[in-house]
Amino acid sequence: MFGFAGHAVYPEGEIALPLTLGIGDLRKTVMTTFTVVHAPSSYNVILGRPTMNEMKAVASTYHQKIKFPVRGQVGEVKGDQPSSRRCYGETVRVDQKKARREGKEKEHQEETHEREVHFVVEEEQEVVEIEPGKNVQVARDICTTTRVNLLQCLKTNVDVFAWSQKELFGISPRVAEHKLNILPGSRPVKQKKRHFGPEKDKVIEKQVEELLKAGHIREVHFPS
Repeated sequence: MFGFAGHAVYPEGEIALPLTLGIGDLRKTVMTTFTVVHAPSSYNVILGRPTMNEMKAVASTYHQKIKFPVRGQVGEVKGDQPSSRRCYGETVRVDQKKARREGKEKEHQEETHEREVHFVVEEEQEVVEIEPGKNVQVARDICTTTRVNLLQCLKTNVDVFAWSQKELFGISPRVAEHKLNILPGSRPVKQKKRHFGPEKDKVIEKQVEELLKAGHIREVHFPS
């Protein structure tokens, strides 16, 4: 289940207690089952819809009141503005502390993940020819059994894979079609040109040339 702040909470049990609301003679008592959770909150008890329905209560956040019928009359519970402000402020502070703590934990996990990631460089791979003109790169450090099974699978199903950009025919618009729903009259947004570095620019340029030759993309001129 999820708390009001959107975080997951795990019930530790339930307890049934008599709940009394009202002032003086205009009081009403009902047995209420509370779900006990361990979660940071400024509120000790939160009344749910089942209890409100059983009491036939009507709540108004604007007036900070709850009214309910009592023996043909109307009982009420009044809220307290200073207490409400303190509870709200404390809830915001708890959420902010939790967000900062989770942000630090996420940064730590990302740094740890970056240190643990292993990149296979080109020197650790070798090019294997499946058929003339159809090559694949295979890691050198894989076990012999996996290597044999992998190459055998590729040779057996060589006609299944696309070995060049020209063999990628795409999907017919009758099957699936992607559209951008742009509001008529919207002005184009101009963004700064992004540079990825010399090495990445070479790879991007090569991929773009292959896609152009295969006819998958075309050049479009926009006003500067």
